[in-house]
Amino acid sequence: MLTRSIRTTCSFTFGLPRRFYASVPTNSPTGSGGTAFQVFNREVKRRQKERAALDVEKSRVVDYLKDEIAARVADRLLDIKRKFNTVVDLGSGCGHIVKHVNQDMMKKLIMCDMSEAALRRDADLKYEVEVERKVVDEEHLPFEEDTLEAVVSSLSMHWVNDLPGALIQIRRALQPDGVFVGAMFGGDTLFELRTSLQLAEMERESGLSPHVSPMTNSNDISRLLTRCGFTMTTVDVDEIQVNYPSAFELMDDLRAMGENNAVLSRDTLMAASSIYKELHDWVEAFPGDSTT
Repeated sequence: MLTRSIRTTCSFTFGLPRRFYASVPTNSPTGSGGTAFQVFNREVKRRQKERAALDVEKSRVVDYLKDEIAARVADRLLDIKRKFNTVVDLGSGCGHIVKHVNQDMMKKLIMCDMSEAALRRDADLKYEVEVERKVVDEEHLPFEEDTLEAVVSSLSMHWVNDLPGALIQIRRALQPDGVFVGAMFGGDTLFELRTSLQLAEMERESGLSPHVSPMTNSNDISRLLTRCGFTMTTVDVDEIQVNYPSAFELMDDLRAMGENNAVLSRDTLMAASSIYKELHDWVEAFPGDSTT
């Protein structure tokens, strides 16, 4: 298991992405997904992504995290010693993976996202590969069985209600020996924010709300990929620390990324920020330091 830690100059830690990839066996059974448990309101999430993408300049400022993880996903494609004709990018957002691919890796990338505004935000930019854009919900894929060479997904599937069902749909759409490479938030992502919000709400509102989404862990993902019919599965854990001066700046960036969940009152957020400084502000910052 590979763990990387990147530290910057402020004091708020963000992120624990899970990166994984798998291939489809030649004669894989199709399987079927069960009834999805509705954790997320997908229409609300679509509107949040639309609003974020329509604020073009601000959303570009906060692309840094998704761009970094997308670069790592694209790098994983280089481990596969073949050139793809067409690759599908599920939950592409504004185009984070396409920034990091070239003609040596693929001829064409199909960007799929449920937010049309996100898909079109950077439509005027030129890339090294041909790009096609499709409005697609990750929970309801439009692709025929055995038609895709490769599917990638970066920081999108943590908003999917029926993750097993989505993975089964991906596996069905892949050709025999097709490849899936994905990354999603998991484990202790936003642990500091989660604990601070919980304590603040208990103090100010005498109750708790799920402001940080439930996360999977690496063992869950590994078992789930196998259960969904993938073979030769590999799961990495990358820990990335992005530091913020307070919870206010973090929450503002989450909204600009379209990654926000429930709305917080200012009183609760101020309490959470104070609690964070008390509990988690001991982390020292080392500019430019990166350890493997």
